[in-house]
Amino acid sequence: MKTIAWNDAPVRDALAALKRKQPFVYGLTNYIAASLSANVLLAVGAAPAIGAALDWPTCFAAGADALWINGAALVSDGAHALRAAACSAHEAGTPWVLDPVAVGAGSAAYDETIRSLLTYKPAVIRGNASELISLAGGAAPGKGVETQARSIDALPYIQRLAQQTCAVVAVSGETDYVTDGSEVFAIGGGDARLARVTGAGCSLGALIAALLPVSPAAIQAASAAHAIYAVAAERAAGVRGNGSFGVAFLDALSELDPHVA
Repeated sequence: MKTIAWNDAPVRDALAALKRKQPFVYGLTNYIAASLSANVLLAVGAAPAIGAALDWPTCFAAGADALWINGAALVSDGAHALRAAACSAHEAGTPWVLDPVAVGAGSAAYDETIRSLLTYKPAVIRGNASELISLAGGAAPGKGVETQARSIDALPYIQRLAQQTCAVVAVSGETDYVTDGSEVFAIGGGDARLARVTGAGCSLGALIAALLPVSPAAIQAASAAHAIYAVAAERAAGVRGNGSFGVAFLDALSELDPHVA
């Protein structure tokens, strides 16, 4: 297992490449997380578009530099939109991220829909411990979209899931872990209040997507995204209250200088 953090040159190189390329990143997510997801992408220099308007799932998923799909987009979009976007990205070679939010929470129809998206070969699957343990076929405690399992408990499951899907799998928690099924990166740091800002986890999927087209491999994109998130959260930690933390977190993301450790 390797540790990775903001001070490692590959992380800062990835952010520098993102800022140079300014990739177009298309996403399907829920209305609760959409604003923060767009602002996270704008803070690092990417160009976001979010939503399933008319034929966007087909044309934007094929034409974007990257795509991310958060399962909770089903709150407002039909399953056909998610499948259309995933299929279009797969056929066009657009790298994409799947966030299986709330898988294993007790909704069989929802879980089946999310599992069907694996057919379209996401480059990265990211989520919390309960979601990923469930997606890998295990059983884990959770409350709706919130995990009651630890990220370290999910480690063998995410390695199995990566091997089964040929995707990189990333789990968030006290320590984040990213694996391609053999190699494992551990990312520490961050701030516990990320779990108290609605959409912060969903927005991490968007950041991973933005880094995919500028990184040599998906495991490097995912691990860099987690490290960037962690350092921004640490730099925002001095403020009081969850609301102030959310704003300070976006400020810290926008102020990260990839040329300064």
